[in-house]
Amino acid sequence: MTNNVASLEETIIEAIRNRKGHKITDIDLSGLQTAPASAFIVCQGNSTSQVSAIADNIREEVREKLHIKPYNYDGYRNSQWIVIDYGEILVHVFLPETREFYNIEDLWSDAKVSELPDLD
Repeated sequence: MTNNVASLEETIIEAIRNRKGHKITDIDLSGLQTAPASAFIVCQGNSTSQVSAIADNIREEVREKLHIKPYNYDGYRNSQWIVIDYGEILVHVFLPETREFYNIEDLWSDAKVSELPDLD
């Protein structure tokens, strides 16, 4: 993983934690040829407004600290699952029940999946 990708990942995780996002999972897809990115960062918020706030904070902190804008983002209409595309990293911010339904961690279980501790 290059330094740029590592600092992007660290900034994303910090932005999630700054808005009390929890159950952060880092899925390292770099060893899989068919993967759409080198990593997924998955987390959740407790309400649609918290999911939106987490996603907004990720975009703001990455832009301010690293001067990187996402290629695209989607999901703000209902804020049950917002995805932010940074090319090498895709960020998924879920409501708990939506995360459980789509179960991304199991879909990519052949990748290295790391659960990060909640800070609170």
